[in-house]
Amino acid sequence: MEEALAISLRGVQELLPQDEWVQKLARSEAMKVPLRIKLGLDPTAPDIHVGHTVVLNKMRQLQDLGHTVIFLIGDFTSMIGDPSGRNTTRPPLTAEQIKENAQTYYRQASLVLDPARTEIRYNSEWSDPLGARGMIQLASRYTVARMMERDDFSQRFKDGRSISVHEFLYPLMQGYDSVALRSDLELGGTDQKFNLLMGRHLQQEYGQEPQCILTMPLLEGLDGIEKMSKSKNNYIGINEDANTMFAKVLSISDELMWRWYTLLSFRSEAEIGALREEVKGGRNPKDAKVLLAKEITARFHSAAAADAAEQDFINRSRGGVPADIPEVQLGGAPLGIAALLKQAGLAPSTSEAGRLIEGGGVRVDSGVIADKGLKLEAGTYVVQVGKRKFARVTLTD
Repeated sequence: MEEALAISLRGVQELLPQDEWVQKLARSEAMKVPLRIKLGLDPTAPDIHVGHTVVLNKMRQLQDLGHTVIFLIGDFTSMIGDPSGRNTTRPPLTAEQIKENAQTYYRQASLVLDPARTEIRYNSEWSDPLGARGMIQLASRYTVARMMERDDFSQRFKDGRSISVHEFLYPLMQGYDSVALRSDLELGGTDQKFNLLMGRHLQQEYGQEPQCILTMPLLEGLDGIEKMSKSKNNYIGINEDANTMFAKVLSISDELMWRWYTLLSFRSEAEIGALREEVKGGRNPKDAKVLLAKEITARFHSAAAADAAEQDFINRSRGGVPADIPEVQLGGAPLGIAALLKQAGLAPSTSEAGRLIEGGGVRVDSGVIADKGLKLEAGTYVVQVGKRKFARVTLTD
């Protein structure tokens, strides 16, 4: 029980009400009946980044305790559009977009969750059969005044920005998901608290024991300031190649590393605490960061890929050449260096190639190139752009 509660509380923003969750855990242990733990996700984008996996990690931890994990795909609610944190009405997705995104999203989430122990559900199962009559009856169980307590709605109303009636249906339908699934616990980000509480309210309205809610904080991105986001370019996509993923984790600050350990690592808190004490005692913090980078890279690729990424990083740091670099065959020697960079796929254009050369970011056989007018004769060259782009270029007449 103590271990289960500690795992439940690790890294969380809020667990409400905690005393009810303890009671649920005790009953589950006594009766040997797993709790039903729900995570609802609208497939609004085709891929996810490491920040999205914070809540998935918590699901996996609870799954490993033996509880039933329900990965709920909001194919019905996606067509409404979640208004959480929105300043304007969110455009709904088409059925085709939802289906495609859902398949991709679950495939990626399965890199964290155990697919064999995950129940996959779609909320169209019970939302479509509701019909107009059922929707009206559902809407009667919540007031407009309570709905307007929601921050984004109240702020938009004060500012005179439009709020469509269908947006009120979103939290109602998300809450009804909890009724349909008879969930004991629902997880979500801090921005989902209103919707999660709606689930508790509606379960009580339908005579069920209300679920507890658990919110996870938003993960800071590579900059350590803003939340991880593709639009801010401070993210690690879980589909990125192993070398890039490894290097990006190593780029975070020492302080942010411990935050990432808590929210992203599957190491126990005791292990993390011991590692932190070693660093305080003089061990190089880079050692701890390498361990984290290898763990995250292995999760989304493999242990072998993580080892190779570490070696690749070492080679690059020492000015060496990675073992596996693209082989490119080009004709037209002698060929200008800018044209070579473009044709080899190392620069998007010759003008950008020129800027890279001026900035000292281009090397040929380990030597920095300073002359934009340089022409290379027939032969084979190792060409490097920046820290991560390499190609072995064979140039022929």
